[in-house]
Amino acid sequence: MSAYLALVMKHARGKRKLTQDQTGEAVHVSGSLIAMFETGRRIPHPDTARRLDELLETGELIGRMAAEARRDAQPRWFRPWAEVEREATSLRCFEPVIIPGLLQTEAYARAALASGLLVPDKVDEHVAFRLERQALLDRPEPPLTTFVIDEAALRRGDPTVMKEQLLHLAEVGLRTRVLVHVVPYGAGPYIGQSGAFTLAEAAGGEHLAFLEDQLEGRVVADPKQVSALERAWEAVRAVALPRDQSRDLILKQVNEL
Repeated sequence: MSAYLALVMKHARGKRKLTQDQTGEAVHVSGSLIAMFETGRRIPHPDTARRLDELLETGELIGRMAAEARRDAQPRWFRPWAEVEREATSLRCFEPVIIPGLLQTEAYARAALASGLLVPDKVDEHVAFRLERQALLDRPEPPLTTFVIDEAALRRGDPTVMKEQLLHLAEVGLRTRVLVHVVPYGAGPYIGQSGAFTLAEAAGGEHLAFLEDQLEGRVVADPKQVSALERAWEAVRAVALPRDQSRDLILKQVNEL
């Protein structure tokens, strides 16, 4: 898909008689980045793709193709869960060390991904895909999504990046169908410290889970294993602060930065 996208962009730019530098200037990126788009080495960010569609008069073609290319570029092991996530009626996510992907700002996502095993050229693609996943929270009828985050995740990161991230966390947590809870340091040791997990309820009532480690992740469909993770969720949720107190703690951390 990225190769076809590259051809479409190059052809559309040629029809408009624009150089790569002129195109880049018009959509607020460098001419060298346009060259990378046109050779399939990079995929446009959603905002850049939208501006390219407007400039090159391609309707929404570049935006649609870029979204498809990002889905193709995502790790194969994540694709089954991405589909579950899009179709879920409810999601319950626990993260002990980082802000959940569905709640990350672009700057936080970039910092988190750049610190991992990705080569630099792939970071932009993964950031764009991560931000695209968040669209499910903006749907007219979004899934009921509950997040439990350890306080440690609120305190790890560059102060400037974290201030923006925490303010975003507090804002999103005000939405009717998004619940954000924090496990405070005062909770002491608890079962969830063994690792992150997410639970999903599909439209048909099926219960699934997702586990991720340093290398890859996997969808858990076995009822006994899902049930065990649901019990772990109840234990984690029991030591987390109520919604309002969690927001107060998040804003307190903002003021300390």
